[in-house]
Amino acid sequence: MAFDAAPVRDRPLAEPALAQLFTEARTRNAWSDRPVPEDLLRRLYDLTKFGPTAVNNTPARFVFVTSPEARARLIPLMSEGNRAKTLQAPVNVIIGHDLAFPDTLPRLFPHAPGAKDWFPDEASRRESAFRNASLQGGYFMLAARALGLDVGPMSGFDPEGVKAEFFAGTDIEPNFIVNLGYGTDENLFPRSPRLGFEEAARIL
Repeated sequence: MAFDAAPVRDRPLAEPALAQLFTEARTRNAWSDRPVPEDLLRRLYDLTKFGPTAVNNTPARFVFVTSPEARARLIPLMSEGNRAKTLQAPVNVIIGHDLAFPDTLPRLFPHAPGAKDWFPDEASRRESAFRNASLQGGYFMLAARALGLDVGPMSGFDPEGVKAEFFAGTDIEPNFIVNLGYGTDENLFPRSPRLGFEEAARIL
């Protein structure tokens, strides 16, 4: 019997999977009332955490806002144009970056015992935390789409207010917010153009 021994990593995803992740996926502005169960949110994080970050520093921190009480704290901090869709989405996810990420490096990067000391000043911690948490936010959205969810990322909110309301007393700062759930086509804008390869890339 024929047997395909190619490693999984050498097998490109089928076109329907690529469409679900990229070519047919859309940023959603309206949401159905279909709930997103907690076990799916946990599975979503468990996929996201495997995305690579520098020295495995994984600085992203995720707050899944689902309860009416938590949503009441978040909605006033959103920009006016983002409030209605944030209220309609079944889950709002605050993605932050932890400036204290070096504290976890002895556990997350154990083969380099001195890694915690590679970020001695706030500027280096802030740069690495922001860059790598942003990467993790991208992994998060692709993982959500892979699990059949829709996403609506937003940067229109009061960062100081979100910091005070959800990350008070910590070294975590908000990066961006993602609405999460099962989107509808309501208020769906036509797909905007993208730059072509020759405009955005070079092969040297």
